[in-house]
Amino acid sequence: MIKRKIESRLESFFEDGGRYALLIDGARQVGKTFAIENFAKTHYENVIEINFIKTANAKLIFSNVEDEKEILVKLSTFSRRELKRGKTLVFLDEIQECPEAVTYIKFLVQDGTCHYILSGSMLGVELKDIRSVPVGFMDEATMYPLDFEEFVLANGERKELIDAARMAWTNRSPIDPLYHDRLSKLFRLYLVVGGMPAVVQRYLDTHDIAAVVAGQKSILAEYRKDITKYDKKNALRIREVFDRIAPELNKKNKRFYVNSVRETDRAERLEDEFIWLKEAGVAIPSYVVDEPVAPLVLSRRANLFKLFMNDVGLLAATYMDGIQLRILNSEIDVNFGAVYENVVAQELLAHGFAPSYYASRTHGEVDFIVEKEGRALPIEVKSGKHYRRHRALNHVMAERLYAIDDAVVFNDSVLAVVDGIFYAPIYMMMFLEKPRLPGKLIYDVGAPLQSFPPARDPRAE
Repeated sequence: MIKRKIESRLESFFEDGGRYALLIDGARQVGKTFAIENFAKTHYENVIEINFIKTANAKLIFSNVEDEKEILVKLSTFSRRELKRGKTLVFLDEIQECPEAVTYIKFLVQDGTCHYILSGSMLGVELKDIRSVPVGFMDEATMYPLDFEEFVLANGERKELIDAARMAWTNRSPIDPLYHDRLSKLFRLYLVVGGMPAVVQRYLDTHDIAAVVAGQKSILAEYRKDITKYDKKNALRIREVFDRIAPELNKKNKRFYVNSVRETDRAERLEDEFIWLKEAGVAIPSYVVDEPVAPLVLSRRANLFKLFMNDVGLLAATYMDGIQLRILNSEIDVNFGAVYENVVAQELLAHGFAPSYYASRTHGEVDFIVEKEGRALPIEVKSGKHYRRHRALNHVMAERLYAIDDAVVFNDSVLAVVDGIFYAPIYMMMFLEKPRLPGKLIYDVGAPLQSFPPARDPRAE
């Protein structure tokens, strides 16, 4: 069974005893339903699962009701199950089809009879206008495709392999060539398979790349259907933008130009389409910043950006030149810049970073700029052998006003540190994370500050 990082978040929800509802969003096919169902089986005596697409009439549970007591009666009647206090989980799936349920969550949580998990796709699109957001009674978490660390473990690798690489990353010291070779091969496989759980499982079951690509194309078709279903008015324009992501990334500077979709469209006319794809979780924007200085949002421009796919495997599936075999064969004469940057963008997003990039007419571009511990961190991504050529990065590092003394260049070579620049194998992107906050940080005037460790990580077991 594929282990997911969301499991630690679900454990925290359970340990808090239902004091709030948990809303898990994310793009379609990232594994939300499976993770929640598996968690529910092992933690609750009684589980009521309602999918508002499969059982559309379940919406009646939340219509024309006076209070939460009536909803509980309807839940019990609909499911034909007794609601055992503190031992019952109500899992409302595809919640975007029944936004009324969200407005009642506050009162259901206060009642305390059941615990509640809500999940669905298109939540950023469909739930943005709900009548009443239950602030303080509902927590949110986002699921993404498997990141590279999850993918490595799903392929049966031992945790010691990741630990050895993490130590090399932390100490900036050489990694054993055997470990380097293994992780490099797994990374190339990840570029092809990606992180969609059903596709990963298909690979694990068959090792058939043709079957993998067929599964990816099925997901892409499903995404296009969602666009038509959830935004009939603008479906054609949104699909045009979606279908242009791969071709735009394949260009030299990878910027997304509006007139490549329709020459007569201005940026402001297509702004809603870009936002729609972002909120649906199927695309990742990376906006340009004028200055690589934290906070980056102060110099971020919304009219110039790169647009990445939410999963690198889906990106690879859109190319028609047999790129999968060329990646797996490590053909060094091929520029894999688009897929390399895409995988880093999705890894950054999954680890809590907002991807941006720096561009200068004089000096060129730095692939990514993120904020880490209150400072700007430049990141270059190199898929070729000339990974030490980075004029724009050199300028950023040399500019005293920016006060940047640390940068990362992800590449296919081995680890090294030169003039404050950390050259790291591309697979080590999995270790670029924000510092984990304590599980609790208790402060009382006149008493010492008390810090408690974060929730356990099930992958460490």
